[in-house]
Amino acid sequence: MIETSVPEPLSPSLFHDPGCGVPAQPIRVGGGKWTAMVLRCLEDGTPRRFSELRVPLHWITPKVLTETLRAMERDGFLTRTVHDENPPRVEYALTDLGRSLLTPLDTACDWARTHAPEITEARAAYASNAMPA
Repeated sequence: MIETSVPEPLSPSLFHDPGCGVPAQPIRVGGGKWTAMVLRCLEDGTPRRFSELRVPLHWITPKVLTETLRAMERDGFLTRTVHDENPPRVEYALTDLGRSLLTPLDTACDWARTHAPEITEARAAYASNAMPA
């Protein structure tokens, strides 16, 4: 008879850091999937207006871009500066915290470029083996 070992069950405190005192929270980077692209738009340090950001991000709806910018401001990744003009001029710029995300973003992009052929191959294999619903 072949004996199979049963793995230890996962602990309910798996995501509890005793040094922190509170359970771990999911980490969300900014407003979701568009945050990295907004980071790229602002990485040169030049404050940008909403309309300027819309040019390279034209496929993102204004509503979603607004939500992304608000989430990034809330998380401390960018500043929103309203200039007292008529009409008001609003500019967005990365904070030091936002700029600190550029290095990990570069690393993730390098990884994606390196492994793109493998990912494409895996997706093709999955699609060819997937059964219709």
